[in-house]
Amino acid sequence: MAEPEPRDLAALLLTLTVVTGAVDAVSFLGLGRVFVANMTGNVVFLGFAAAGETTLSVLASLTAVLAFLAGALAGGRLARRDDDRDALRQATAAQAALIAVAVVLSVTLGGGTRLGAELLIVALGLAMGLQNAAVRRIGAPDLTTTVLTMTLTGFAADSKAAGGPGSHPLRKAAAVAAMLVGALAGGLLQLHVAMWAALGLALVLVLGVLAALYRAAVSGG
Repeated sequence: MAEPEPRDLAALLLTLTVVTGAVDAVSFLGLGRVFVANMTGNVVFLGFAAAGETTLSVLASLTAVLAFLAGALAGGRLARRDDDRDALRQATAAQAALIAVAVVLSVTLGGGTRLGAELLIVALGLAMGLQNAAVRRIGAPDLTTTVLTMTLTGFAADSKAAGGPGSHPLRKAAAVAAMLVGALAGGLLQLHVAMWAALGLALVLVLGVLAALYRAAVSGG
Protein backbone atom coordinates (compact mmCIF):
# COMPACT_ATOMS: atom_id res chain seq x y z
CA MET A 1 0.00 0.00 0.00
CA ALA A 2 1.44 3.37 -0.99
CA GLU A 3 1.06 5.43 2.18
CA PRO A 4 2.13 9.06 2.43
CA GLU A 5 5.86 9.55 2.45
CA PRO A 6 7.27 10.89 5.76
CA ARG A 7 7.41 14.44 4.42
CA ASP A 8 3.81 14.21 3.22
CA LEU A 9 2.75 12.76 6.56
CA ALA A 10 4.48 15.61 8.34
CA ALA A 11 2.50 18.07 6.22
CA LEU A 12 -0.74 16.35 7.20
CA LEU A 13 0.16 16.41 10.89
CA LEU A 14 1.06 20.09 10.63
CA THR A 15 -2.35 20.69 9.07
CA LEU A 16 -3.98 18.97 12.04
CA THR A 17 -1.90 21.23 14.29
CA VAL A 18 -3.47 24.22 12.53
CA VAL A 19 -6.86 22.64 13.24
CA THR A 20 -5.96 22.40 16.94
CA GLY A 21 -5.13 26.10 17.10
CA ALA A 22 -8.36 27.06 15.33
CA VAL A 23 -10.58 24.82 17.45
CA ASP A 24 -9.02 25.94 20.73
CA ALA A 25 -9.47 29.56 19.63
CA VAL A 26 -13.19 28.85 19.23
CA SER A 27 -13.51 27.09 22.57
CA PHE A 28 -11.53 29.65 24.57
CA LEU A 29 -12.98 32.76 22.96
CA GLY A 30 -16.50 31.52 22.30
CA LEU A 31 -17.33 28.83 24.84
CA GLY A 32 -16.29 30.36 28.13
CA ARG A 33 -12.51 30.20 28.53
CA VAL A 34 -12.10 26.48 28.09
CA PHE A 35 -9.88 24.38 25.84
CA VAL A 36 -11.03 21.32 23.93
CA ALA A 37 -7.54 20.20 22.85
CA ASN A 38 -5.12 21.61 25.41
CA MET A 39 -5.93 19.49 28.43
CA THR A 40 -3.07 20.93 30.47
CA GLY A 41 -4.84 24.27 30.34
CA ASN A 42 -8.12 22.74 31.49
CA VAL A 43 -6.54 21.05 34.48
CA VAL A 44 -4.97 24.36 35.49
CA PHE A 45 -8.32 26.12 34.93
CA LEU A 46 -10.01 23.58 37.20
CA GLY A 47 -7.54 24.50 39.93
CA PHE A 48 -8.10 28.22 39.39
CA ALA A 49 -11.88 27.79 39.42
CA ALA A 50 -11.70 25.71 42.60
CA ALA A 51 -9.62 28.50 44.14
CA GLY A 52 -12.43 30.95 43.49
CA GLU A 53 -11.76 32.44 40.04
CA THR A 54 -15.31 33.25 38.96
CA THR A 55 -14.60 33.83 35.26
CA LEU A 56 -13.73 30.15 34.82
CA SER A 57 -16.23 27.29 34.78
CA VAL A 58 -15.54 24.02 36.57
CA LEU A 59 -18.34 22.42 34.55
CA ALA A 60 -16.95 23.53 31.19
CA SER A 61 -13.39 22.41 31.96
CA LEU A 62 -14.55 19.10 33.42
CA THR A 63 -16.81 18.48 30.42
CA ALA A 64 -13.92 19.14 28.06
CA VAL A 65 -11.59 16.76 29.92
CA LEU A 66 -14.19 13.97 30.03
CA ALA A 67 -15.12 14.40 26.36
CA PHE A 68 -11.46 14.41 25.38
CA LEU A 69 -10.88 11.22 27.38
CA ALA A 70 -13.85 9.54 25.69
CA GLY A 71 -12.51 10.54 22.27
CA ALA A 72 -9.03 9.32 23.18
CA LEU A 73 -10.52 6.03 24.37
CA ALA A 74 -12.25 5.54 21.02
CA GLY A 75 -9.09 6.57 19.21
CA GLY A 76 -7.09 4.16 21.33
CA ARG A 77 -9.28 1.28 20.23
CA LEU A 78 -8.67 2.26 16.61
CA ALA A 79 -4.95 2.48 17.34
CA ARG A 80 -4.90 -1.18 18.35
CA ARG A 81 -5.17 -2.05 14.66
CA ASP A 82 -2.08 -3.22 12.80
CA ASP A 83 -2.16 -0.37 10.28
CA ASP A 84 -1.55 2.93 12.07
CA ARG A 85 -2.32 4.93 8.89
CA ASP A 86 -5.68 3.17 8.66
CA ALA A 87 -6.32 4.15 12.28
CA LEU A 88 -5.48 7.75 11.41
CA ARG A 89 -7.86 7.65 8.43
CA GLN A 90 -10.74 6.33 10.48
CA ALA A 91 -10.07 8.68 13.38
CA THR A 92 -9.89 11.63 10.99
CA ALA A 93 -13.17 10.60 9.37
CA ALA A 94 -14.85 10.48 12.78
CA GLN A 95 -13.23 13.77 13.71
CA ALA A 96 -14.59 15.39 10.55
CA ALA A 97 -18.09 14.15 11.39
CA LEU A 98 -17.87 15.56 14.92
CA ILE A 99 -16.61 18.94 13.73
CA ALA A 100 -19.44 18.99 11.18
CA VAL A 101 -21.85 18.41 14.07
CA ALA A 102 -20.19 21.31 15.88
CA VAL A 103 -20.69 23.55 12.85
CA VAL A 104 -24.40 22.69 12.83
CA LEU A 105 -24.65 23.29 16.58
CA SER A 106 -22.90 26.66 16.24
CA VAL A 107 -25.45 27.73 13.61
CA THR A 108 -28.51 26.44 15.47
CA LEU A 109 -27.91 26.65 19.21
CA GLY A 110 -24.76 28.77 19.20
CA GLY A 111 -22.32 29.01 22.07
CA GLY A 112 -24.17 31.71 23.98
CA THR A 113 -26.46 29.32 25.86
CA ARG A 114 -25.24 26.85 28.46
CA LEU A 115 -26.73 23.91 26.56
CA GLY A 116 -25.24 24.99 23.26
CA ALA A 117 -21.82 25.59 24.80
CA GLU A 118 -21.77 22.23 26.58
CA LEU A 119 -22.82 20.33 23.47
CA LEU A 120 -20.14 22.10 21.44
CA ILE A 121 -17.52 21.31 24.07
CA VAL A 122 -18.53 17.64 24.01
CA ALA A 123 -18.42 17.37 20.20
CA LEU A 124 -15.10 19.20 19.89
CA GLY A 125 -13.53 17.44 22.87
CA LEU A 126 -14.41 14.05 21.37
CA ALA A 127 -12.96 15.15 18.02
CA MET A 128 -9.66 16.30 19.50
CA GLY A 129 -9.33 13.22 21.71
CA LEU A 130 -9.69 11.05 18.62
CA GLN A 131 -7.08 13.08 16.77
CA ASN A 132 -4.57 12.89 19.59
CA ALA A 133 -4.92 9.14 20.11
CA ALA A 134 -4.43 8.39 16.40
CA VAL A 135 -1.46 10.73 16.06
CA ARG A 136 0.11 9.30 19.22
CA ARG A 137 0.10 5.85 17.59
CA ILE A 138 2.14 7.21 14.67
CA GLY A 139 4.70 8.63 17.07
CA ALA A 140 6.13 11.32 14.79
CA PRO A 141 8.71 13.24 16.84
CA ASP A 142 7.74 16.85 17.61
CA LEU A 143 4.45 16.52 15.71
CA THR A 144 1.93 15.68 18.40
CA THR A 145 -0.52 18.22 16.84
CA THR A 146 -1.52 19.51 20.29
CA VAL A 147 1.24 19.81 22.89
CA LEU A 148 4.00 22.30 22.12
CA THR A 149 5.76 22.32 25.49
CA MET A 150 8.00 19.36 24.64
CA THR A 151 8.46 20.63 21.09
CA LEU A 152 9.75 23.96 22.39
CA THR A 153 11.86 22.17 24.99
CA GLY A 154 13.41 20.00 22.28
CA PHE A 155 13.99 23.03 20.06
CA ALA A 156 16.15 24.62 22.78
CA ALA A 157 17.55 21.63 24.67
CA ASP A 158 18.47 19.62 21.54
CA SER A 159 19.94 22.59 19.68
CA LYS A 160 23.60 22.78 18.81
CA ALA A 161 23.85 25.83 21.06
CA ALA A 162 22.95 23.54 23.98
CA GLY A 163 25.41 20.89 22.82
CA GLY A 164 22.74 18.70 21.26
CA PRO A 165 22.44 17.23 17.77
CA GLY A 166 20.16 20.03 16.55
CA SER A 167 17.80 17.50 14.93
CA HIS A 168 14.71 18.63 13.01
CA PRO A 169 14.79 22.31 14.03
CA LEU A 170 12.65 23.31 11.05
CA ARG A 171 10.00 20.75 11.87
CA LYS A 172 9.85 21.95 15.47
CA ALA A 173 9.56 25.55 14.32
CA ALA A 174 6.90 24.55 11.78
CA ALA A 175 4.81 22.88 14.50
CA VAL A 176 4.85 26.05 16.60
CA ALA A 177 4.06 28.19 13.56
CA ALA A 178 1.18 25.89 12.57
CA MET A 179 -0.42 26.22 16.00
CA LEU A 180 0.03 29.99 15.90
CA VAL A 181 -1.49 30.25 12.43
CA GLY A 182 -4.46 28.13 13.47
CA ALA A 183 -5.05 30.18 16.62
CA LEU A 184 -4.73 33.43 14.65
CA ALA A 185 -7.10 32.34 11.88
CA GLY A 186 -9.60 30.80 14.30
CA GLY A 187 -9.42 33.82 16.57
CA LEU A 188 -9.99 36.28 13.75
CA LEU A 189 -12.98 34.33 12.46
CA GLN A 190 -14.43 33.80 15.94
CA LEU A 191 -14.05 37.45 16.95
CA HIS A 192 -14.87 39.19 13.69
CA VAL A 193 -17.04 36.82 11.64
CA ALA A 194 -18.81 33.97 13.42
CA MET A 195 -18.15 30.77 15.32
CA TRP A 196 -19.45 28.66 12.45
CA ALA A 197 -16.86 30.26 10.14
CA ALA A 198 -13.97 29.33 12.44
CA LEU A 199 -15.29 25.79 12.83
CA GLY A 200 -15.92 25.64 9.08
CA LEU A 201 -12.24 26.38 8.51
CA ALA A 202 -11.30 23.54 10.85
CA LEU A 203 -13.69 21.22 9.04
CA VAL A 204 -12.27 22.09 5.61
CA LEU A 205 -8.73 21.39 6.85
CA VAL A 206 -9.70 18.05 8.40
CA LEU A 207 -11.51 17.03 5.22
CA GLY A 208 -8.38 17.92 3.25
CA VAL A 209 -6.28 15.67 5.48
CA LEU A 210 -8.85 12.90 5.15
CA ALA A 211 -8.90 13.20 1.36
CA ALA A 212 -5.10 12.99 1.21
CA LEU A 213 -5.07 9.89 3.42
CA TYR A 214 -7.70 8.11 1.35
CA ARG A 215 -6.02 9.14 -1.91
CA ALA A 216 -2.80 7.54 -0.71
CA ALA A 217 -4.63 4.34 0.29
CA VAL A 218 -6.52 4.09 -3.04
CA SER A 219 -3.43 4.77 -5.13
CA GLY A 220 -1.73 1.91 -3.38
CA GLY A 221 -4.63 -0.43 -4.00
